[in-house]
Amino acid sequence: MHRRSFLKLTAGATVVATVAPVALAAPKRDLRKAIMYSTIGVKGTVLEKFQAMKQAGFEGVEPMGAMNRDEVLAALKETGLKAASVCDHIHWVKPLSAPDDATRQLGLDGLVHSLRDAQAYGATSVLLVPGIARNGVTYQQCFERSIVEIRKAIPVAKETGVKIAIENVGNDFINTPEQAVEFLDAINSEWVGWHFDIGNVGRRGPAAEKWIKLLGRRILRIHVKDYSAAPADPAAKASVRPKLLDGDTNWPAVMAALDEAGYRGWAISEQPGNQAADVATASDLARRMDRIFAS
Repeated sequence: MHRRSFLKLTAGATVVATVAPVALAAPKRDLRKAIMYSTIGVKGTVLEKFQAMKQAGFEGVEPMGAMNRDEVLAALKETGLKAASVCDHIHWVKPLSAPDDATRQLGLDGLVHSLRDAQAYGATSVLLVPGIARNGVTYQQCFERSIVEIRKAIPVAKETGVKIAIENVGNDFINTPEQAVEFLDAINSEWVGWHFDIGNVGRRGPAAEKWIKLLGRRILRIHVKDYSAAPADPAAKASVRPKLLDGDTNWPAVMAALDEAGYRGWAISEQPGNQAADVATASDLARRMDRIFAS
């Protein structure tokens, strides 16, 4: 072989050897780790809690509505953390499905306050539990009343540039993805979407993947939470939520469904506070989220 041909061949082989591993590597998911403020178990001020989560490896937090706005803003600036979302602070105690006008008005005021908090923090969505279908409130009443109140908040959502994200929770309301789609269709607004809680659908089914498939791009945010399929201990005062990856969630299937739906952005942990009780436990939680994202 002539020297010139040999040099061309070896140079080409070097390029292939360098490029090939990059070409074959799986693309990294565009998911950013955040944690729900109310699940931070660290004791201390807002700033101290934020500092601990930053050190643990989180990029963002999900503040509650009606916190001290100046304190939250100062802690965000000091740590460099971002507001991934804001969680409505009053939706459980003053639900939009309440039978009386006064309670519903307080619930609506809380939603509006949370929307303005989100705008101040630079967040683009507010998590909302739309209502509670029990204690004398039927499913249909919850459906109708909550839609009326949510529609009242849509002008504020437009004004602030912050969307309302409905969450699936243990409120005896919206137990299937078909019901979720029906609810969003009834509201019929680009300013209302879904805050999908992965762990909350585990016990009642169908699997999280079906929810993701049907809701698709209407999913604005996700809560990363695991669940156990084992029957609850009747003697226990409260159910124990397993650590991420120690439960029964099919994480590879969930991640694949999110990929197919085109979801990217914030993934917010809502595990119990004892899993973020200090920097060490919060770091373990963050690492578990990394493993899930890579599955």
